[in-house]
Amino acid sequence: MDEDQHIWRVWANFLQRWGVDQWAASLLESAEPVSLLGAQMVYMVQPYLRYAMPDAQLDALSRLLEEPQRLRAFITLLREAPSQ
Repeated sequence: MDEDQHIWRVWANFLQRWGVDQWAASLLESAEPVSLLGAQMVYMVQPYLRYAMPDAQLDALSRLLEEPQRLRAFITLLREAPSQ
C-alpha cells in the first residue's frame, strides 16, 4: 500500500495544480456506491489504457476503486491537500 500512497500523492498534486482537487474529491464521494463498477471498467480497458498510463498507476487505480477504505483514504488526502 505504500507504493499506492506515493501514486495517490502524485495524483493529488496533479489535481491540485489544475485546481480540481476538491471537485475530484466531491465526484469520488458521490460515485462511491458505483466505484466497484468503475474498477471493473478499468480492468476491461486496461490493455488500451496501458498506452496512456503506467501499469503501476492502473493497478493502483483499480485497487482504489475496488476497496472502499482506499477510496475514502484518497478522498481524505484530496480534502487535506491545500488548495491554491
